[in-house]
Amino acid sequence: MATTDFIAAIELSSSKISGIAGKKNSDGSIQVLAYAREDASSFIHKGVIYNIDKTAQALTSITNKLENQLNNSIAKVYVGIGGQSLRTVKNAVSRTLDEEGIISQELVDSICDENLEVPLADMSVLDVAPQEYKIDNTLQADPVGVAGQHITGQFLNIVARASLKKNLEHSFEQAKVEIADLLIAPIALANAVLTENEMRSGCALVDFGADTTTISVYKNNILRYLSVLPLGGNTITRDITSLQMEEQDAEKLKLQYGNALYEEEEESETPAVCALEDGRAIELATLNNIIGARSEEILANVWNQLQLSGYEDKLFSGVVFTGGGANLKNIEEAFRKQSKIEKVKTMRFVHDTVHGFSDVLTKDGMQNTLLGLLAAGNENCCLQEVKSAQPAGNPASTPADMFGNDEALKEQEAAARAAKAQREKEEKERREKERKEREKKEKEKKKKGPSWFEKTFNKISNEIFSDDDMK
Repeated sequence: MATTDFIAAIELSSSKISGIAGKKNSDGSIQVLAYAREDASSFIHKGVIYNIDKTAQALTSITNKLENQLNNSIAKVYVGIGGQSLRTVKNAVSRTLDEEGIISQELVDSICDENLEVPLADMSVLDVAPQEYKIDNTLQADPVGVAGQHITGQFLNIVARASLKKNLEHSFEQAKVEIADLLIAPIALANAVLTENEMRSGCALVDFGADTTTISVYKNNILRYLSVLPLGGNTITRDITSLQMEEQDAEKLKLQYGNALYEEEEESETPAVCALEDGRAIELATLNNIIGARSEEILANVWNQLQLSGYEDKLFSGVVFTGGGANLKNIEEAFRKQSKIEKVKTMRFVHDTVHGFSDVLTKDGMQNTLLGLLAAGNENCCLQEVKSAQPAGNPASTPADMFGNDEALKEQEAAARAAKAQREKEEKERREKERKEREKKEKEKKKKGPSWFEKTFNKISNEIFSDDDMK
């Protein structure tokens, strides 16, 4: 049976492109109806699309897979945008009134418009996270209706390289997939894994991805800072390949034996080892020295970003880890040592209850952003059939499906073409008839010769402008 009411979303990450379709139940849970994914490591790097053709092919494949599972067509999808160049930039716009008065909506709109005009070299504003407005010396979340003479709008512009959005839109356009809305992926993720209390009291969300690590800081339910580091789980994997192995084998070792705070047992007489498929044995201490060093670097950069945000001492709900990289053993404890922040936890799944596809939507943090995009959608993404209007006076009957009969469509198209050809033929004949009538009149005119007026006029002209007089 075809599904006619669903929300569809697509996430483009450095390791994969994932597509999902589902619906929201009345109890707040999410029912997943379709899921598909394609490897993206060869054409997306650090969240940035480098090959539009290959991306479009992957998008087409995912859309087809989702439609086959839904047994229906997808009209549009919600899309998450992220990537290395994504970050926030603060801006302030001030206005001073001639005298104290009531702040109007028009004034606030004017301030917001001026904020969007801020010049950014090779960057574009993707969204604006509204902060407080300062009216005289008081901060207000909603300034409309407040009395004051001086107002300053404080804005947090979410920006990225212009090519990031352009390449993404070109890929979807080439794949002939309409974008319902372009969502900021880290914001959709935060809404899916953080509680309202955590956002209000102060919390940092750290998403460990394949090629990037995204840091989002919230306070008083407002996004205060966002930054993306060009380091992720694949960075650690590539370091392990220095032990003379392929990335695929290095990834398996990291997942099975990786430890951010590895300590060898003192009582053991022989060092612990792990066996490779080619028969080699690698000491766990050697493996985890590599993993620990790179993990320490990534966590140090995360802590540095929290300090740059200015909220490192205001995070009363601490730090929340998520993403595939957060599965590394002892990563929470490693960050506690690095930052001295005690409240550190990992969210491996979204808050909403999710039904269906439990075999692929595992609780490892790798699908949290995709589920967040699905939860953020609010419009039906199913392709709706257009039905012809019922003529007045006709008895009510079951309307015909205008897409269900291909032969009927062909006949309609043939009739339309024939009618158009007939109109063009009649127009051509009319013009030809008018042309012949004009030619006939001109011939008759030449036969009669010039009129008395023309003869008189020509005679006078010849006398006045004779060649002798012009010399």
